[in-house]
Amino acid sequence: MKQLHAFLFSLGSIFTVSTTFADWNQWRGPNRDGVVVGGEMGFPDSLSEEKLIKLWSTPLAEGYSAPITLNGRLYTFETKTKENEILRAFSLDSGRPIWDSSWAGSMKVPFFAAKNGSWVRSTPTANNEAVYAGGMKDVLVKFDASTGDELWRIDFTKRDGTDVPSFGQVGSPLYDDGHLFVQAGLAVAKINAETGETIWRAMEDQRAMFGSAFSSPVIATLAGKRQLIVQARLNIAGLDLKTGEELWNLPVKAFRGMNILTPTIVGENRIFTASYGGGSFLFEISQKDQGKFKIDQVWNNEKLEGYMGNPALIDGYIYLHGRDKKLHCIDMATGEAIWSTDEEFGEYWSMVQKANRILSLDQRGELLLFEASPDEFKPLDRRKISPKDPTWAHIGLDGNRILIRSLSKVTVYQWN
Repeated sequence: MKQLHAFLFSLGSIFTVSTTFADWNQWRGPNRDGVVVGGEMGFPDSLSEEKLIKLWSTPLAEGYSAPITLNGRLYTFETKTKENEILRAFSLDSGRPIWDSSWAGSMKVPFFAAKNGSWVRSTPTANNEAVYAGGMKDVLVKFDASTGDELWRIDFTKRDGTDVPSFGQVGSPLYDDGHLFVQAGLAVAKINAETGETIWRAMEDQRAMFGSAFSSPVIATLAGKRQLIVQARLNIAGLDLKTGEELWNLPVKAFRGMNILTPTIVGENRIFTASYGGGSFLFEISQKDQGKFKIDQVWNNEKLEGYMGNPALIDGYIYLHGRDKKLHCIDMATGEAIWSTDEEFGEYWSMVQKANRILSLDQRGELLLFEASPDEFKPLDRRKISPKDPTWAHIGLDGNRILIRSLSKVTVYQWN
């Protein structure tokens, strides 16, 4: 069946519309920052049904994993009958199924997280005709992106002798130069993408209650050094890409280790993040001498707490959806809120940005388009696109197409 699907896709791909945009091939897009890369077209003014047309939609089992794209295919994750996790591939143009692959990997999460369901949370990464998917029970699987054939699988609990994290594997894998970086196995690990071999493990003793990180890693050059930036449950750190050595490390205040945001790089040597119970933070990395680094806190606004929504950075201002469900415009230089909306949105917001416009989606299914401005909140249009099905997964964008993964389906819209 997989071979048949692959053959049908090869025929259908003739009709794929090419764009100058980069594939939305991983968590928060090509650079893991929610910024739309390439293309001349900006976001239109309207989200009306005439301007934003539903291209296709297909039902799925539940999942919080964000959809990604690679070479005209859309990939998404689901938890089937509370037992199996399934990775699926579709034609981005038509929604036609191409392949699916599954494994027994479902689990039940505890406490407050259980109210929204125990569904797969990690977003896959696609690169060089392979897809890498992180399952709830701390597994990492590599698939052939065209056929769905499984190429290797790592069970971190068996390989490293660790317990399954209580909330499952949440962070999304990062591909770089033939390697994967994952926050799994109750540590940070570098994996050979070709063979699945572990190159190094780091930060094994820096976790809070109930195990692995909620955040996802990024790579950036800070203070002249290209490095892996990871936010664990208790702290944020920079790691040497080759050795895993800690270059710098600093605690981040949070209630019960709820450091969830992906670190956001600001300029050449600064990092922004925000936590539940700790506020908003701006850190600065500097190199002292002979490759020695230090990290300093530039400011901490304890009143502006984060939750799960990653920010957008535009022209010296940070647009953050806070724990209070409001949107805040923060002066990057001082950490002070220039304005905050009176309106409360959902518990969670995901955002993508192009130029000075931001497209956001909250878990209530409301799509909102607004102009980034330090003067005031400037909404341009809004539309309820999923009134009954919650939309916890991060929004995606490929060319003029918007990728929406609601709890029980995936839908692709297209601007005309």
